[in-house]
Amino acid sequence: MKTIPFIKMHGLGNDYVYVDCFPKTTAQLIAKTDLPALARAVSDRHFGIGSDGLVLILPSKEADAKMRIFNADGSEAEMCGNAIRCVAKYLYENHLCSDVHMEIETLAGIRALTLHIDKEQVDRVTVNMGVPTIQPESLLTDHDPIGYTAVNMGNPHAVFFRDGIPHIPTDTNVEFVHVRNSAELDVRVIERGSGETLACGTGACAAAVAAIYHGLTDRQVTVHLPGGDLMIQWKADSGLVFMTGSATEVFRGEYKWEN
Repeated sequence: MKTIPFIKMHGLGNDYVYVDCFPKTTAQLIAKTDLPALARAVSDRHFGIGSDGLVLILPSKEADAKMRIFNADGSEAEMCGNAIRCVAKYLYENHLCSDVHMEIETLAGIRALTLHIDKEQVDRVTVNMGVPTIQPESLLTDHDPIGYTAVNMGNPHAVFFRDGIPHIPTDTNVEFVHVRNSAELDVRVIERGSGETLACGTGACAAAVAAIYHGLTDRQVTVHLPGGDLMIQWKADSGLVFMTGSATEVFRGEYKWEN
């Protein structure tokens, strides 16, 4: 039986179980653990802690820290915009990184973050999400002849501007978008490996990019998700996407785990 210390955090309700792997004893414990199985166990909302997945906070040779993300079904994800804000909050408030400008390594590359501090606590975090790639005329011809916009934010997204639910592309995250006006979007997200979530940072970015690309909104938009709002800006000069939102710690504890 293993005892694994954890932190429960969320970004707009997109909640994960976080494990700080900076301590040597925890790192050694995690190195011997079946991580997909652990992710499935802790994510169970009836028999586990309850979450959209598992996030490991690790030392990095290339950045201030590294994060690994495992979805609720045990699959590993490249990037998570909500999780990376929570990791930044944890690093700063637990004195693992004292700079309000930090870099975090992910499977999608290194992301630069700027922390907004209020009374020595992290209030909001702005993430440089990088330059998106867009495929505007994807078509689901076999199942549902409705076009969608494919946007890659370090992980793949299919963005639909429609009310009905079409056949969902495999191995991708899916966004359903309603355009309120030139500065606001309503977005629902089905995350690969986790199902529908209250928020998705990369999904909000993908939705905003698709809307801006098609001329439906301005280059700075508020994305309304079931769990709250994210501010997304897609800069015309550099092509970079910036996401700003909150990060919240809920509680800490120890999880009893037996492979």
